[in-house]
Amino acid sequence: MWSGILPFTGRRRLDKEARPTVKNPSASYSGKFKKNMVYKLRSRCFPTIWVLCLLSELSDCAGGSASQSSQFSSYEVTVPTRISRIRREQDRPASHKVSYVIPALGKEHVVILEKNDLLLPDDFTVYSYAKDGSLVTERPDMKGHCHYRGYVEGAGDSSVALSVCSGLRGVVHMENSSFGIEPLDGSPANEHLVYRLEDVKAEPFTCGTPRSGYHDDQASAGHLEESHTHNITPGQSVSHLIRKKRAVLHQTHYVELLFVVDSDRFDFTNRNQTAVREEMVQLANYVDSMYIPLNIRVVLVGLEIWSAGNPINTDGSAGEVLGRFTQWREKELVPRRRHDSAQLILNKSFGGTAGMAFVGTACSRSHGGGINAFTNKNIVSFASIVAHELGHNLGMNHDDGRQCGCDVNLCIMNSGATGSWNFSSCSADDFEKMILNSGGSCLLNIPRPDEAYSAPYCGNKLVDIGEECDCGSEEECEKDPCCEPKTCKLRARAECAYGVCCKHCRFLPAGSVCRSSTDECDLPEYCNGSSALCQADVFKQNGHPCQQGQAYCYNGQCQNYDGQCQAIFGSKAKAAPETCFKDVNSKGDRFGNCGYQNYGFKKCESRNAMCGKLQCENVQMNVIFGIKPSIIQTPIGGTICWGVDFLLGSDVPDPGMVNEGTKCGENKVCLNYECRSADVLNYDCEVKKKCHGHGVCNSNKNCHCENGWAPPFCEAVGYGGSMDSGPTWNDKDTSTRDGLLVFFFLVLPLLALGLFVFFRRNELQRRFCRRKRSQGYQADSSNSRTPANQRGNPNIVREGMAHPSSTSSAPQYTTKPPRPAFARPPPPAPVPQRPAPPPPV
Repeated sequence: MWSGILPFTGRRRLDKEARPTVKNPSASYSGKFKKNMVYKLRSRCFPTIWVLCLLSELSDCAGGSASQSSQFSSYEVTVPTRISRIRREQDRPASHKVSYVIPALGKEHVVILEKNDLLLPDDFTVYSYAKDGSLVTERPDMKGHCHYRGYVEGAGDSSVALSVCSGLRGVVHMENSSFGIEPLDGSPANEHLVYRLEDVKAEPFTCGTPRSGYHDDQASAGHLEESHTHNITPGQSVSHLIRKKRAVLHQTHYVELLFVVDSDRFDFTNRNQTAVREEMVQLANYVDSMYIPLNIRVVLVGLEIWSAGNPINTDGSAGEVLGRFTQWREKELVPRRRHDSAQLILNKSFGGTAGMAFVGTACSRSHGGGINAFTNKNIVSFASIVAHELGHNLGMNHDDGRQCGCDVNLCIMNSGATGSWNFSSCSADDFEKMILNSGGSCLLNIPRPDEAYSAPYCGNKLVDIGEECDCGSEEECEKDPCCEPKTCKLRARAECAYGVCCKHCRFLPAGSVCRSSTDECDLPEYCNGSSALCQADVFKQNGHPCQQGQAYCYNGQCQNYDGQCQAIFGSKAKAAPETCFKDVNSKGDRFGNCGYQNYGFKKCESRNAMCGKLQCENVQMNVIFGIKPSIIQTPIGGTICWGVDFLLGSDVPDPGMVNEGTKCGENKVCLNYECRSADVLNYDCEVKKKCHGHGVCNSNKNCHCENGWAPPFCEAVGYGGSMDSGPTWNDKDTSTRDGLLVFFFLVLPLLALGLFVFFRRNELQRRFCRRKRSQGYQADSSNSRTPANQRGNPNIVREGMAHPSSTSSAPQYTTKPPRPAFARPPPPAPVPQRPAPPPPV
């Protein structure tokens, strides 16, 4: 028994196993799980899948306290007490905040809880099926839900996620210990079971990859990326690192999650839709609590219950079921309800594999999902599995073999971590890398104010009804120049406070690129000038020709063999001849196959050989992935065929396989390891008719126009773009207009004048010289009328020679000097020509 006195008499610790009493509450529980080394893979070219090797099946709980307690190797019984509401909360809606005292682990813990306002939107939708198979859609009133989150008073870095519907059920997480709590079945005295998360019974198991497949040198730190190495000083909490990461990714990201419950799990709950709904809402509350330290919020936007049977076949391996589920999701679920990730909850075991999901595909229409095995009632442990699979969708890889900081022995993303509620520093790095690489664009969709069903609360970092912004607490808002923390209103002259299209509290001009193109098959998005958010991510329609017609666009990437070979073996690699594909992939082993079938490798038929294992030639020995896979060389007809196996497990599609969407022949495309007709892509865009030859169709089947043509049909003059990408121009920006005015009224006239002078320079020069000479002649003629002896210096001889006597010495002046040579002498006195007549007598 843990140290401490139970808060009541007449009740003993229910311990199915008679083992020694544990007296130290902080005793270490380790060695329950063996670490299974799984190597991380980082490539945007391959839709990588990771498998979660967790406990997939616990003891069944048939009911009653004995069966309930059989899940735990140690536990205690306690009675929590609700604390009266404090005065400052009296102006809040009823039950918005509650507090409890929970005696556990030898002391009393005061938990402060607040209703999880963001957990369910106002349009939360439940889908089920009638007996005839028709779809039934409901929107239950969930405004009075009873799911809370909070913290432990006086415990730093603590988090609590509890539902208070019928007693307390959930988890309390503190820096040095965590425990779960749930009502004791059949107890009339409000008794609850309290247990350490480590004490949930678990049996070690083995991942699909045999240990002999790994090599010690592969697990060495030399093959780890430097960005995942953290020097953790003793006693330093990893939450410090995660808080630093939040400083980089300061924006809150929102995951719109949708749960799908299979028919077997529905039968497990006695076909009670209300029970299933409450269980899934409770699950989402736990998962949300785990992601809050990463500044990620999880919103459950919908629930689908396969009440009339499973629409897909759930037999086979986990990889096969995952492939069928994501195909069904793309076809049926995505058009019905907007969401970022869908998680299938199955009441079946996959032979030790508890979950599987694609990596970095949270916003993908075709791969944004995962599967999770839930075969018992312990929803607290199961929440860790769902958080793990969702983490893969958010770009997080396994912690195994990496130097990660973790506050506990094993964190959530460890391949064998059962029940952990902590993310490691590597998980924060992985998520950051996905966001900075333009992934997860849909995670910036902030829930609309009209989706909030509870009263507004300024300071919860959610923009509620009546709020313009919400930067959190006053401490968090100290460095926010845009938002007023006390009123949750924008500061004076501020237009916005958050979003990629908001800078310095102002909307970026319309036409500013907020998400640039990342591939030939991707399309850019632009700010619209009146919103802080970027437009939804779109790309060229699947099936659009790329690489000069040699390949197809598929999910925003131009898929081709050479590009895949170069991503693995370097820039000089290229696809091997077709004979390599046919010979190697016909063997049906891990180096040549077309996927899995009946828990084994499937041989490729000749027509599907180009869609099996990737075969390359002209290979460099260094694999650029940073992982050392097994490499096989097969000499065929004078050619060395190169293939790889990344040792990710028998239930994990290897990234060394040919990518889906790759062109495998004329009007052929690879899908599910089969070379099928390209018609399966449903490419129906006739660009010459629909877009008038001036654009392409995007993933929403709307025209994206070239620069110079206007949407929606690219038939009129405009600035390019589409209805989905946002405007590519700024109607308020006068810089272009002003530039044109300066050009036409100043630059162009000066340029024309300069050209005129240049081409007429000879004629202008002749005219200038002729005019100058005519002016000189006029001056000479006027000077010739003046006597020579009255012009200039008399000592200067006109013919250019002076008299010797006049040049031998300076002249001697006895009287005043003569006038300068350039001064004109006064006119002489008039001389009478004849005498005047005599005067009259």
